[in-house]
Amino acid sequence: MNTDRRVNGSHLVRLLGDWRTGPLPTAYAGLASRLRLLILDGRIPLHTRIPAERELADALGVSRTTVAAAYERLREDGFLRSRRGAGTWTHLPPAGVSAAGPVATLVEDDDLIDLAHAAPPAPAEWLHAAAECAVTQLTRYLPTHGYDPLGLSVLRTAIASRYTARGAPTTPDQVLVTGGAQHAFALTLRALASPGDRIVVEHPTYPNALEAVRRAGCRPVPVPLGPDGWDLEMLAATIRHTAPRLAYLVPDFQNPTGFRLSADDRVALVELAARTGTTLVIDETVAELWLDGGALPPVDTSDLIVTTGSTSKTFWGGLRVGWLRASPTMVRRMGAARASMDLASPILEQLMAADLVPRTEEIAEIRRVWLRGSRARLRERLKLRLPSWTPNAPAGGLGFWVDLGAPIASALAISAERQGVALAAGPRFGLDGAFERYVRLPYTLEAETLDLAVDRLAAAYLALGGEVTEELPLRGVT
Repeated sequence: MNTDRRVNGSHLVRLLGDWRTGPLPTAYAGLASRLRLLILDGRIPLHTRIPAERELADALGVSRTTVAAAYERLREDGFLRSRRGAGTWTHLPPAGVSAAGPVATLVEDDDLIDLAHAAPPAPAEWLHAAAECAVTQLTRYLPTHGYDPLGLSVLRTAIASRYTARGAPTTPDQVLVTGGAQHAFALTLRALASPGDRIVVEHPTYPNALEAVRRAGCRPVPVPLGPDGWDLEMLAATIRHTAPRLAYLVPDFQNPTGFRLSADDRVALVELAARTGTTLVIDETVAELWLDGGALPPVDTSDLIVTTGSTSKTFWGGLRVGWLRASPTMVRRMGAARASMDLASPILEQLMAADLVPRTEEIAEIRRVWLRGSRARLRERLKLRLPSWTPNAPAGGLGFWVDLGAPIASALAISAERQGVALAAGPRFGLDGAFERYVRLPYTLEAETLDLAVDRLAAAYLALGGEVTEELPLRGVT
């Protein structure tokens, strides 16, 4: 096992934030719970060496006994392992062992409501039809070796046609098929960035994008989002002062805030990229899922823009197909860089995607109708049960960015798990423990499940001393 990754005491203190928040009776229990959450949501990667007891105690300003007791609790629960002379590193309990930590959840694992992932269920009828179509097309590819680092021509053509229909004329040689949008971003980093390079990111942003930047050995440079979204003047100043290699942006229903960049600001963003020579990586994973205001065209088609997309949100997360759109020269460069990561995407899944992509508008409209209803349902339920919480008003995408009114997001995530809800706390989307006032709440579950999830969140919030209202019937929300 490779445990070369390390987190020092000062960095871990920033990740922990205000770890004393919450109902746990002792300091070591609170510290253990917060460390456990950091491990579970990936802010401390697995097999990462953590500080020695004395180092962390000094950094936190607590006794070594407190840290030693917290570490021992986590070792007992399977979240840490230690070896004399080698230190202590993060771990996960084996399958079948509860990950609930000091206090067991009140529900069985199969009753856990997952609000940690913003992903809708599959449109089963369409997926079944696409699978049947893919199987009938597979025979023609069986005599080949099956490896195509750029992707099947039929799928690249379908993706190019979709871009063209959206207002960005595209040819198949501008498309490279990947194993998802995350894979597309990692491949872009592999091809265009080097260890030590600065990468501008929105703050907050998609957690796995931050992890990809770190794994590439690059340094994320956060640019805060304001109450209304992007501050392009601040973005321009950051680019001038830090000279980043890339900037990763999500202009369509940004994850997790749901903000959408206006048409005028898209033009200004492209002008900024051209003026500074900065390559923009534009993540369009949820661009098709506008719920209010209609569609906007892609950001631009210049050689300084790399656009990534995926089947995961419009179709299904289990269909691991994505893509990037760039200049033909850049696509060839990406294809050459891909060999060190993987050889190609699966043929069968590409054939399924080739059947689905031409039907994007029809499927996306069905998604939009369903998501509008779910969004209204969750907003109303939160208003009834948790009136002190303030969800934002996204015009699309898959979830709310909710202001809790107090820096309790990590404590709430721990409390919610005991009630049977997996929750994405705000710090998961930021750097150095930021966004403790926020949680992301997706509206990607069925209405009855959303109702139950909010009821459980109300119980979790009440356990932290928050105020909730009694359950009331919902009216006029479907």
